[in-house]
Amino acid sequence: MDLASIVGTGLGVALVGLAMFLAASQANLSMGLYVDAVSAIIVLGGSLAATAIAFPLDKVISVFKLLGMVFQQPRDMPAELVDNIVELSKTARKNVKDLEKELDTIKNWTLKDGVQFIIDGMNKQEIKDIMILREKTRNDKEAGEANVMKKLGDYSPAFGMVGTLIGLVIMMFSMGAGSEEGGDMAAQLGAAMGVALITTFYGALFSNLLFLPFAEKLNGKNNYNKEIAELIIDGVLLLHEKKHPIMVREKLNSYLQPRERKKEE
Repeated sequence: MDLASIVGTGLGVALVGLAMFLAASQANLSMGLYVDAVSAIIVLGGSLAATAIAFPLDKVISVFKLLGMVFQQPRDMPAELVDNIVELSKTARKNVKDLEKELDTIKNWTLKDGVQFIIDGMNKQEIKDIMILREKTRNDKEAGEANVMKKLGDYSPAFGMVGTLIGLVIMMFSMGAGSEEGGDMAAQLGAAMGVALITTFYGALFSNLLFLPFAEKLNGKNNYNKEIAELIIDGVLLLHEKKHPIMVREKLNSYLQPRERKKEE
């Protein structure tokens, strides 16, 4: 699990919840005043509807799957991939056909496909073109998914304002009609204004605590996967060229942070 996402989301929810509780307590009010089903429907329903207009329906539905990805750790670690490719280079340098025996040890599917291309006898340019095109397809897909999440964050505050305007319209008409029961008009207007503002609160909260941070997280994961793909493509081309393992290691070390770089044993 991605600890940063879990801690960040949990801390954000806890701090906002604490602030809400303290504010309500100081006014001798219940936390229930922050709960309004109509406001939630306007913000979430409106944001999803607008996003469905802007994007294909399957991409909107995939948003719910993306929520799980936000909390997942990357499957591939660069340092482990470098070790794997260096070991493969020792085999490739001796006999390319022996790489077939190593396929079961390769966990990354992109790397496994690249090694299979070498075994199948493809030339270097063919392998490079195919792998770059596959990476572009993956990158475009994940960038599009992050954009859907970002649009939810963009639309949420707008629909929060829509809900507030709906509440204000009702409040103004209530003022014009007067108080049939002869109650305190100021108190009634204050309560109505509070309900109207809850929708704006929901819009700002969902946008800035969930949708926009999640979109940034997905963009970060996409960029991470892009770097991983570049490492793998370079590694596969070095395997095809039967470069010495030392050369492979030093070339791929360029993708690692200084403290992670592999040294000659």
